[in-house]
Amino acid sequence: MRTFGKWLGRLLLLCLIAIIAFVTFAPAYVEEQRNAVAAHDPYPVTPAAQALHETLIIGDWHADSLLWKRDLLERGSRGQVDIPRLIEGNVAVQVFTAVTKSPAGQNYEHNETDAMDNITLLAVGQLWPMRTWTSLYERALYQAEKLHDFQENSDGKLRIIKSETDLDALLAARAQGKDVVGGILGIEGAHPLEGKFENLQGLQDAGYRLIALQHFFDNAIGGSLHGDGNHGLTEFGRELVQAVVDRGLILDIAHSSPQVAEDVLAMTDIPIVVSHTGIRNNCPVKRNYEDDLMQRIAASGGVIGIGYWADVTCDDSPAGVAKTIKAAIDLVGEDHVSLGSDFDGSVATAFDTSELAALTQALMDIGVSEAQIRKVMGDNMIRVLRARLN
Repeated sequence: MRTFGKWLGRLLLLCLIAIIAFVTFAPAYVEEQRNAVAAHDPYPVTPAAQALHETLIIGDWHADSLLWKRDLLERGSRGQVDIPRLIEGNVAVQVFTAVTKSPAGQNYEHNETDAMDNITLLAVGQLWPMRTWTSLYERALYQAEKLHDFQENSDGKLRIIKSETDLDALLAARAQGKDVVGGILGIEGAHPLEGKFENLQGLQDAGYRLIALQHFFDNAIGGSLHGDGNHGLTEFGRELVQAVVDRGLILDIAHSSPQVAEDVLAMTDIPIVVSHTGIRNNCPVKRNYEDDLMQRIAASGGVIGIGYWADVTCDDSPAGVAKTIKAAIDLVGEDHVSLGSDFDGSVATAFDTSELAALTQALMDIGVSEAQIRKVMGDNMIRVLRARLN
């Protein structure tokens, strides 16, 4: 019996050591693999491109940085976004999107709604509060709490934007030369509502201003681009879309099925956002909507946020992203193209947010005009934010 007790004690000790090792090292290892930046020499940026870049108002519709166990107030050695690197890249406004569910085996073609959820394991492994382990709504609230904590401890370098007044104050501070970034909270897929309409108010109270309807699977709102068929909005989905319109929130359909996009366009008259994507005629993959649908989204006054990863650009170099932006301008017009990196969204990229001057250089290299660069890099985003934020 004494031998068995010693054996059991050793086993429990080994289990404890394994758990501590997993919690300590696994989250960093996972992120290093998922959000890799390719090794590269510094991208050449001419004095003219750097000078232009420093005068731009730059905005990015999509980064999943709140998902990971990193202090965003410190310049990281992994991942693609944090406040110091945003300041280095001259980014004025960054949408921080909360991922709350991601199906195992995630792919662009088809995912089952009830597939095992990767975020549960990540929440447990990163020691998120226990309330988040079983509730998508609580995961969204927790990620909002993280951004508010970063703001509180940022010495004024991060301001959460909830209104047009907040936006104006941010831009005025930057015009005075202050190093400050505006953060906007967005939800990647409205499944954290958990079928309860009242949870929308809870998300809004927590600071969320951008609502994406779907992620990689069908939900109670409607069909995903990667779900089980091209399903449209449900009745609950229609109620949600109308509430987003009525409350002055921003509507994002980046992962929605084409039919959901059609339904949204038919029932709204607000500028619609596709926060992170590519252009089908430039990179012919399912992840990118058909060109005619993109044109009708632009006709709403909305914007197409161009991503920085190869699955949507077919070339993730600064030159490849610039080529995608040029294709978007040619397709939908210079007033309807924005940036939507998908940084820290489990995508590999060729540069991080501190290196955005290389994108400005690449746009200049292919003949995109200064006026067009200003619009794409941020002015179009600011226009839509002003149109939607109360």
